[in-house]
Amino acid sequence: MMRPPRDFWDYLRSMTPARIALGRAGDGLPVRRLLEFELAHARARDAVWTALDSAALLSDLAAWRPVLVRSAAPDRRTFLQRPDLGRRLAQDSEHVLSRGVYDATIIIADGLSANAMQTQGAPLCKMLLAAPNFIFAPPVVALQARVALGDEIAARQGAALAVVLIGERPGLSSCDSAGAYLTFGPEPGATKDSGRNCVSNIRRHGLSLEEASRRILAIMTLARTLRRTGTTLKEDEALDLLPPPRC
Repeated sequence: MMRPPRDFWDYLRSMTPARIALGRAGDGLPVRRLLEFELAHARARDAVWTALDSAALLSDLAAWRPVLVRSAAPDRRTFLQRPDLGRRLAQDSEHVLSRGVYDATIIIADGLSANAMQTQGAPLCKMLLAAPNFIFAPPVVALQARVALGDEIAARQGAALAVVLIGERPGLSSCDSAGAYLTFGPEPGATKDSGRNCVSNIRRHGLSLEEASRRILAIMTLARTLRRTGTTLKEDEALDLLPPPRC
């Protein structure tokens, strides 16, 4: 049996990424803790500015004939300064989406952490596409994209449900966290955040890809039945409808 470290706070710090009991050096932090903070801050900044390698994602999803689109934000700086442009398709992307009749579409969006989607976007997308009871539109890789860009993409593809996998805003304890936003019957420019469901903290030291896909598919299934998402659809209710796990 392992014994906890002599320092009680060291033991607690090993249980959480939160910054607790950092200590003091005079009126400030110890040098080690200050350097740790600055490193975390630098990683968070890098995550925001890093570009998504869309070619690698498209290659990984080639079997599903993915589509590449861009928002109306022409570059990363504009994307960060003008969130509204990240919610609209660029004009040259409006006509690359073929319309059909689909249950759902999956959009892999860089958001505020391309790193998160570079490592987790394709694997999570494949898990969802393997669901046998849904007809999916070709998956979409979206650059300089905000969550609401999925509304226009779903409308143009003829998909009843938009599932946006997106890099979440990086924090000082996590710069590679992904989120999934689900919207039934999205209306471009009109759907509010209260009309969406979110599964967040998808990352190596957070919610696993397997558990995330299970929760997302549960919400998708209930959303199709209720024909709505958002505050009136509770994740716990969706999970309760899943069959019990096999022993």
